[in-house]
Amino acid sequence: MTHAMVVDAIGGPEVMTWRPFDPGAPRADELRVRQTAAGLNFIDVYLRNGTYKAPTFPFVPGKEGAGVVVAVGSDVRGFSAGDRVAYSAASGTYAEEINVPAAIAVRIPEAIADDVAAGIMLKGMTAEYLLRRTFPVGPGHTILIHAAAGGVGLIAGQWAKHLGATVIGTAGSDDKVRLALDHGYDHVVNYRTDNFVERVADITGGAKCDVVYDSVGRDTFPASLDCLKRRGLFVSFGQSSGTIQNFDLALLNQKGSLYATRPSLFGYTATREELEASAGALFEVVRSGAVKVRIDQRYPVEDAGRAHRDLEGRRTTGISILTVG
Repeated sequence: MTHAMVVDAIGGPEVMTWRPFDPGAPRADELRVRQTAAGLNFIDVYLRNGTYKAPTFPFVPGKEGAGVVVAVGSDVRGFSAGDRVAYSAASGTYAEEINVPAAIAVRIPEAIADDVAAGIMLKGMTAEYLLRRTFPVGPGHTILIHAAAGGVGLIAGQWAKHLGATVIGTAGSDDKVRLALDHGYDHVVNYRTDNFVERVADITGGAKCDVVYDSVGRDTFPASLDCLKRRGLFVSFGQSSGTIQNFDLALLNQKGSLYATRPSLFGYTATREELEASAGALFEVVRSGAVKVRIDQRYPVEDAGRAHRDLEGRRTTGISILTVG
């Protein structure tokens, strides 16, 4: 019997319990995967604490993972037992084994380790769509990325610099500031000691930014809007500090005919072609060394409660994974 971390009710990390769990035989369109690692992401917290509605109870958290195919559904083509695969839109990756729709799995290139793949699929493809499609970043652009020392932030900072932008970030401690500066950022503001709106104005000589990427939410809004040029773009792609309340669209007019969007990874990888293109671009920038990946925290999957406490307490940096087996 395999095991998984199961959530029986909305609540804190204590509602997760490690216990026997059998995902069953793969359906015709699925792969059975023996996992080696799972990614740790805020969406896991949001589903556990009720910020996002869980599809059912009990459920196994986790969207991101990697491992080895051990069985293939009867209708699946293009995958075989023994293939190394990764995925970012699965259900229940806090588990020893999982059934994954073949449509959301991608092969892991030989040059990429399983644990790296498990830790970058969701965060890295998020960086990909933000920088290459939500607002195509390039030379001459000045951008602001909040949570610069987080999982998406460390990948996005390096990738944006590789694309030629001037990259400004915010972080919550001097250690995190230094970490972000080591990962592509030109300037990083400690938001606990400095007013990031004033610092962005100083750094840019008053010109401000073409785009702000904000995964923090309540704590950085509406100040993020004040960091934008006229007709700049506000990209809200997360809410680690809480959801933005009462967003008055008139603010966009008042602060310079701004644009705003609330994208999601699914919205940019809904087709197989989009998924493969996004994952391929991510694997290539990692393989080439343009984006260097460092796993800062590793937790046994059985210790997912501690991992959630650290994530919610903002005690993590960069990429965190849950090791399986």
